[in-house]
Amino acid sequence: MIQPHGISSIQDKELFLKNRSTLITDVLLPNKKQVDIWYDDTGIIRAVGPEVAKEHRSEADITLDGSGTLAIPGLVNTHTHGAMTLLRGYADDMHLQQWLSEKIWPLEAHLTGDHVYWGTKLACLEMIKSGTVAFNDMYFFMKDAARAVDESKIRAVLSHGIITFGNEEKFETELKATDDVVHYVRSLHSPLITSAIGPHAPYTVPPDHLSICAEYGHKEKILLHTHLAETKQEVDDCQKTYGMTPTALLDKAGCLSDRTVAAHGCWLSEDDCRLLGERGSHIAHNPVSNMKLATGRAMPYHWLSDKGVNVSLGTDGCSSNNNLDMLEEMKIAAICQKFFWNLDTLLPAAEVLSMATSCGAKALGYAGGEIKEGMPADILLVSLHCPSMIPLHNPVSNIAYSADGGAVDTTICNGRILMRNRYVPDENEIIKGASSSADDLLNRAGIMA
Repeated sequence: MIQPHGISSIQDKELFLKNRSTLITDVLLPNKKQVDIWYDDTGIIRAVGPEVAKEHRSEADITLDGSGTLAIPGLVNTHTHGAMTLLRGYADDMHLQQWLSEKIWPLEAHLTGDHVYWGTKLACLEMIKSGTVAFNDMYFFMKDAARAVDESKIRAVLSHGIITFGNEEKFETELKATDDVVHYVRSLHSPLITSAIGPHAPYTVPPDHLSICAEYGHKEKILLHTHLAETKQEVDDCQKTYGMTPTALLDKAGCLSDRTVAAHGCWLSEDDCRLLGERGSHIAHNPVSNMKLATGRAMPYHWLSDKGVNVSLGTDGCSSNNNLDMLEEMKIAAICQKFFWNLDTLLPAAEVLSMATSCGAKALGYAGGEIKEGMPADILLVSLHCPSMIPLHNPVSNIAYSADGGAVDTTICNGRILMRNRYVPDENEIIKGASSSADDLLNRAGIMA
């Protein structure tokens, strides 16, 4: 058995090297039932129940002692910009447009593929340490991001962020970058990594370019990842220029479908929510980023829910959050909705847990987010010995309102053990490489580190 404070033996290190048939014994589920979980070397859960250890122990290559832990599905982050970990703390407490135009975009002009590789490696490490097993990423140099994700062995949907402001030459370049990512991801033959097309937003990509993006996504059968109705100014400007909301504009351009994941949605109208529901589109709620950047309004979860829209959860990038802790995001999502809309029963604990798990998996187009037979073995073991998890009157409430990423003891993605007893292989190397890369980025931009 692996000890909590170190992985020393060759046998222990081999725990992380490949998928193997695994038995998790004596673990607690959110309904307080104590069970065993067995999954095979394909990463599929084959049995969950109190007698599983007796029936399948001989079939398991590995046995993990789950006593003192709570098993929940792995978390799904449906909107982030992974490599922006390198920009964490670089520019805070500013107006959104000033923050973008004066700080973020100028620094990003100095990015290289190596920066994105290390920033994404750091993002994957942070996500693994806090229980995220899948994420929806939009950024630049996405082939380098794909390489980092492939090495990290978590799930990802990767899109090149397309920003054109109507420039045709720029659009051709952006489409070429997207096509390169799509084909590179396919060449990896990884069941965990897929691609998307990523028109940044209706205010950075005009309608004719949005239409071409929609056609490309349909042709390639990939997701479309975008930002939508994040600020009131965005909505007002769109109404003034096009005579319709950004949601209606996306729909007119053919961008709304059941393969669409739109981030934010703070300033959606009831009609917008109805349209999203009719199209089967998905929303990624990013409450921490929205509050930090003072978008002025909480995403209307009650309207979206009433219209049948699948609402998932995201962190946004580390430059506006400033972390990737989905457990923290769950708490903020639930209390933000209650506070802003003055509805104390809105978005209860069980719903926000689903938002961060099964709703996220649905948005990203794969079956998952539940611990049951036939589902992928995306499993977290949360320590029940953390102060924030005691007492255990209601495990779901503890997960939603009191736990943070530090309570996650073990992270398993598609049957692969990525963290055990809070140990992740190569953690120190990743931290060293990412720190050096962040300094290099600032030096290239002429900024003192």
